[in-house]
Amino acid sequence: MAPLSPSRRSVLFFVAFFVVAIFSPLCRASTGDELPEFKNCVQACIQQECDVDSPKSLPLHLQLFLWTCPSECDYVCQRHVTHDRIEKGQSIEQFHGKWPFYRVMGVQEPFSVIFSILNGIQFYRGLQIIKREFPNTYPPKGIYLFGAYVGMAAWFFSTIFHTRDSIPTERLDYFAAGGLVLFNLFYAPLVIFRPFNSTPMSRSEQKFETWVYVWGIICTVAYLSHVYFLQFVRFDYTYNMAANVVVGLCQNVLWVYYSITRYDKEKRPWAFWPGFIVVWMTCSMSLELLDFPPLFDALDAHALWHAATIPVPMWMYRFLVRESKDDIYGKRLKM
Repeated sequence: MAPLSPSRRSVLFFVAFFVVAIFSPLCRASTGDELPEFKNCVQACIQQECDVDSPKSLPLHLQLFLWTCPSECDYVCQRHVTHDRIEKGQSIEQFHGKWPFYRVMGVQEPFSVIFSILNGIQFYRGLQIIKREFPNTYPPKGIYLFGAYVGMAAWFFSTIFHTRDSIPTERLDYFAAGGLVLFNLFYAPLVIFRPFNSTPMSRSEQKFETWVYVWGIICTVAYLSHVYFLQFVRFDYTYNMAANVVVGLCQNVLWVYYSITRYDKEKRPWAFWPGFIVVWMTCSMSLELLDFPPLFDALDAHALWHAATIPVPMWMYRFLVRESKDDIYGKRLKM
């Protein structure tokens, strides 16, 4: 059997790295919910403070974020039990799948909210770059614009979810995040395989539109089926995570393939940008694997993961601009 070329060995190395990193356990069970002291605290608080006839009135800013008397009891007991366990030298435990964060003006996870907003701003900046840098004659421009709006929506719902955790905000966050992940897989082949670059402009545009419609229908049906299953059949966290991992892994392999083959063929250093982004994102996910109790009762590994993704949209948009100005595109688009 012939030995593998350096390029193929590199591809296999990256694929193996992604599989090991991404399919490692991503969460741990919450034990705080089952602590007797927590259960007793919540039950006593609700009985004393949440009387049906005269429930305790909450401050206006808490009411605006839809906090209720029972949910306030739950939060207060989380903080009380956690403080008591720290004084006794015991471990800090999660409640309802989350660390017992210190709430700021009714916001449950302040750092995750801040970093989600900053991620959304990056996609807004990317939107302005697309409008400014790409001519209207550039076939994928409309798709890139749509992707910027998808990114802003995903991080908007992430902000809402981390501000106030509830079933509706959680599902909107998951659905929007899944849409962004699938869109990233949708547009990757546009850059990698260039379905609009090998024919004259008129035929190229027709070929591009046909390709986009077919591939777009496939991705849309897959996304709607995914959302339908989660919303109307069973909201399965394991399935949702696995689906996003598989889609993310597919696009990562595509971008690594692009970086290696494009550089081998044309020796352009910027061809490694997508590969670098893939490695950066994969390493950033290790923050989810190495979860730890929040620093200052507010900054946890999940928030740091959101912080690590902040520069990624601009890196990708700068790459798309640079790639579009390559001589193959440049001669045709006169950019």
